[in-house]
Amino acid sequence: MQKNVKRRNFIKTVATGSLGLGVMSSAHSFNILSQYPVQDKVRVAIMGLNGRGSQHIQAFAKVPNAEISHICDVDSRAVTSGLTLAEKSGVSNNPQGIADFRRALDDKNVDAISIALPDHWHTPMALMALQAGKHVYVEKPGSHNPAEGELIAKATSTYGKIVQMGNQRRSWPRVQEAIAELHGGVIGKAYYARAWYTNSRQSIGFGKETQVPDWLDFELWQGPAPREAFRDNLIHYNWHWFWNWGTGEIVNNGVHFLDLARWGLNVDYAKKVYSSGGRYHFKDDWQTPDTQIASFDFEADKSILWEGRSCNRRGINDMGSGVSFHGENGTLELLDNSYKIYDNSNKLVKSAEPTSNTVVNQQGAGFDMDIAHFTNFTNAITKGEKQISPYQEIVKSVMLCHLANISYRTERALEIDQSSGRILHDKKAMKLWGREYEKGWEPKI
Repeated sequence: MQKNVKRRNFIKTVATGSLGLGVMSSAHSFNILSQYPVQDKVRVAIMGLNGRGSQHIQAFAKVPNAEISHICDVDSRAVTSGLTLAEKSGVSNNPQGIADFRRALDDKNVDAISIALPDHWHTPMALMALQAGKHVYVEKPGSHNPAEGELIAKATSTYGKIVQMGNQRRSWPRVQEAIAELHGGVIGKAYYARAWYTNSRQSIGFGKETQVPDWLDFELWQGPAPREAFRDNLIHYNWHWFWNWGTGEIVNNGVHFLDLARWGLNVDYAKKVYSSGGRYHFKDDWQTPDTQIASFDFEADKSILWEGRSCNRRGINDMGSGVSFHGENGTLELLDNSYKIYDNSNKLVKSAEPTSNTVVNQQGAGFDMDIAHFTNFTNAITKGEKQISPYQEIVKSVMLCHLANISYRTERALEIDQSSGRILHDKKAMKLWGREYEKGWEPKI
C-alpha cells in the first residue's frame, strides 16, 4: 500500500472531489445510544498531524477497541511522519496515508474521524463526517464561532452519532474527584472561580507573502475560510493568532480551564460577559490578544474570572495554569491531575497528588489521561457507555470563550440570554456570532 502522498495525485483527488457541505441529509432525529449496532472495533481516521494529531495516534494506538484506518494531512511530510509514528506506537494494521480527508469519509469501513486541524476546520469537517455516517472526536474548541457550536450541538441529535471534544481533563481521576468534592460541599457554597493560563510565546514577526511550499496544499488547508495569501509566518502553529483561521489563547487553552470552572460551579450560560486586553508584548502580525481578562456573571450569585498571558509565564499560586474555586468555607485549587483544599484561615486541609498512572508528555499533560478520554469516546460507540463530556454540555463552555472574544472585539460588555447563550440587544456584537465562508464550503445541516 502506498504511504507517501504525491502532490500531483493529491491535486487530482481534490479536483475530482465535491467541495460542497451538506451533501447528505437526515430524515429524522433519534436517540444516540440506541441506534447503531454493537461492534468490537472503532475504525478511526485521524485528520491533521501538525499538532495534537500525533497524540491522537499515540492514544488510539493504545485504546483496546480502536483501530487507526487512515492518517490524513495536506502536508505530505506530516503524512509520512504520522505513518512512522503509528508504526512506532504499535499500530500493525498498516493504515492508509492520504491527503484528502474525503477519501476517508467515502470509505464505508471507517466508523469515526478524529479531528486535530486548525479551528476553522472543526465544524465544517465534523458536519461532513456526521453526514457521511461517522462518529466524531474533535479537538477543542470544536468551532470557530458560536454559530458553529450551535450547528454541532444540533447535528449530534440530527445524525444520531457520538461527538466528543478533546477537553480531556474531564476524564482525569483527580479532576473528577475534585469536582465531586466541590459538589459535595467541601468548601461550602462555591461562588467564584478563577481560571488562568500563562506561556512565554515569542514574536511571530511580520510575515511575507511567498510561494506555497510544494509539500503543502494551501487551498485545501484554507478550505472553508475566506481566501488569504500564503505567508511565511502562518503554518503550522501561528494560525491560532489570526482571526480568519484561529480564535486566540482564550479559545486555544482557556476552554480547558473555563470548562472546569463552569463544571465546578455547576453553572450553564452566563448572563453577562466582559473582556478586555490587547497585543501588548510584541508588535507583529499577531491579531488576537496576548493578554486578556474576561469576567462571566451567572445566576445564583456566581462568577468566573479568566486571565490569559501568552507572553509572560509567571503563574498564579505557583501554577502556570489552573483553576481555583472559592466558597463560604475555603478554597480548592485544581492543577491538572492534582488538587489542594484550604480553609478560610489559609490552612492546608487536604492535598491530593497526581494519580500514580499519570505519565507526563512533552506538552505537560497526562498522556494516560488522554487514553482515558479517547477510550470513553470509543466505549460510547461500541458499548453505549455514558460520555464524560457530551457535546451539548461542552458547547456551553466553548461559548464562554467565543463570547469573551466578541466582547473584546466590540469593546463592550454583553448581555446574554441564559436559555440559549445568545447575545441580547446588540446587533454589532451579533455580527460576530458567525462568519463568512469561502463559496461552496458553507456548513449546514
